[in-house]
Amino acid sequence: MAERNTVLVATEANDTTADMVITHLNRLGVRVARFNPADIGASLTVSARFGTCPALEAGQLRTSSRTVRLDRIRSVYWRRPVWPAFDSLPGVDAQYAAAQVRYGLGGILYSLRTCVWVNHPLRNAAADYKPAQLALARHMGLTVPPTLVTNDPEEARRFIREHKQVIHKTLRWTPYERDGLSLTSWAEPVDAEDLDDTVRVVPHLFQARVDKAADLRVLVVGRRVFAVRIDSDLLDWRKDYGALTYSVVDLPDRLENALLAYLDHLGLVSGSFDLALDRDGEPHWLELNPNGQWGWLEEKTGLEMSAAFADLLAGGEPDADA
Repeated sequence: MAERNTVLVATEANDTTADMVITHLNRLGVRVARFNPADIGASLTVSARFGTCPALEAGQLRTSSRTVRLDRIRSVYWRRPVWPAFDSLPGVDAQYAAAQVRYGLGGILYSLRTCVWVNHPLRNAAADYKPAQLALARHMGLTVPPTLVTNDPEEARRFIREHKQVIHKTLRWTPYERDGLSLTSWAEPVDAEDLDDTVRVVPHLFQARVDKAADLRVLVVGRRVFAVRIDSDLLDWRKDYGALTYSVVDLPDRLENALLAYLDHLGLVSGSFDLALDRDGEPHWLELNPNGQWGWLEEKTGLEMSAAFADLLAGGEPDADA
């Protein structure tokens, strides 16, 4: 069998976090092929045959600087790829072309079963539903703040009156613009009087506020666990990174084992967990980002996160369930 000697890195053009991992892969002497699905065309071509030969032995992916046989791929780092939008085409044609790329290029890549995925995008997508996350966290024995997902305004008002201090969070971050300005949404306090009948349009997530002393961001890479305590006076620490202080902490065995089991259940080898620490030091589940940002934490703490990713990708041992 041909040696699997290449790590694919799928990400956008300007991704300093991917650069950090690639630097370590280069130091390990691992061949790296970086690409972005949005480059499909002259800068990115793919071919694969099915049914006439062993799985994908005849396939290849070619970038402007690399040609990679699909049977030589050791692992895939699915970082921050961008799919093409074909803005130059009329609307229906653009939708058609975008779908062909997702299900053509994507389908070929997703069929790679004998390599490590960090993480497989279909598993990332399945893990990204907050209601399912909450149910699984509870099943794993983690403490979950009382949470309501509803589009019934009366049910939401009842929940807020019951729990007094309640926050509202989006069910998924989505790019959003108003008057040409990019906007984002934070966890925000909400009162029963704030709600009107527009709540009925879509489901909303309401959650009892944790009386927290600090936040925890926990990055898991393979079986390595990096835990960082984030101190601030902010309800949502993402609002102001300049107001944050960081300290490296060790997790209790029970919590660490629960988070590892959580990822195992979802078929993921990496993920970023957010938890809130209450005044007694007890962790409360907030969410999992299966492909969360972590580069700034390495810079702030010195934790060798990028090296851990490189080691995992270089090892190239697929899951038994892959």
